[in-house]
Amino acid sequence: MNQEDLLEGITKKYEAIGQDANTHLSGLLHSRPITYWDYIQTDALLNLQIQRSNLPDEMVFIMYHQINELLFKMILWEIEQVAFKEDLSTKFFADRLYRISRYFDMLSSSFKIMKDGMDVQQYMKFRDTLTPASGFQSAQYRKIEFASTELIHLIDFRFRETIDRDTPFSHAYEHLYWQAAGKDHKTGKKSTLITLFEERYMDDFIVFMKTYNTNNLWSKFKSLPPKDQEDIPLRNAMRHYDHTVNVKWVMEHYHAAGKYLLSGKKDAEATGGSDWRKYMHPRYQKRIFFPELWSKKEIDNWGISNLKTYQKL
Repeated sequence: MNQEDLLEGITKKYEAIGQDANTHLSGLLHSRPITYWDYIQTDALLNLQIQRSNLPDEMVFIMYHQINELLFKMILWEIEQVAFKEDLSTKFFADRLYRISRYFDMLSSSFKIMKDGMDVQQYMKFRDTLTPASGFQSAQYRKIEFASTELIHLIDFRFRETIDRDTPFSHAYEHLYWQAAGKDHKTGKKSTLITLFEERYMDDFIVFMKTYNTNNLWSKFKSLPPKDQEDIPLRNAMRHYDHTVNVKWVMEHYHAAGKYLLSGKKDAEATGGSDWRKYMHPRYQKRIFFPELWSKKEIDNWGISNLKTYQKL
């Protein structure tokens, strides 16, 4: 494009929003060139690591989790594109699902940083300074779950028959599967882990749940024409995503946690106080985003060794 065409395009762009193009062009005379460190905000990122102890490997722990949160943000960005796209095609849907799966592949493989990249003795010391904080309290990960499937698939299996589409969101929230990590369902008493988490995020979660009630990935899939719902590449992309998130990534997390929490003479509980083995292992809660895309045998064996590698259709 030559200079004349560029100027014409710039003029039209700013006229369309009621702006004077000459003012913006004049501003370019005084603006600084963009640099990598300004664009990426490197200085801000590198000053977000604040240790609570003097143990060197705590820095690994902090940065590792900050990287996770950045990847969670990327995942939510991709889901949003599917959730609110008009004229959603099977190719666009599948392509975004594979993007998300690749992010979770990174998350899964990165657990080696936690499992093999920290000194056990250091971790068992600095973890005491983190109580009652827990990775459980990642709000972005909870939003990924809400945005991926219908709410009923995230309800504790013991209460699913009591929940339906007419159930108030606040009531459904109280019976989400992860409430089992810090709530005594017999007494209703919640741990500090859950209480602090809800004080910070529950109102935001309720709004988010409403927003994605009919815009989650499973609902978007079910809204496609019947022929599109039979598209094999899309169905495989959904199965791959489901297995990657709810089996592969979870089990990598489970094994990494086990290395540290089972390292002493007595089993340690998670920093938030949860029964981490029953809470985390997929065979207990059978967290499945798209159950209709799996056979009964696959669901029965969810999280068990013979489903380590999902099968394509």
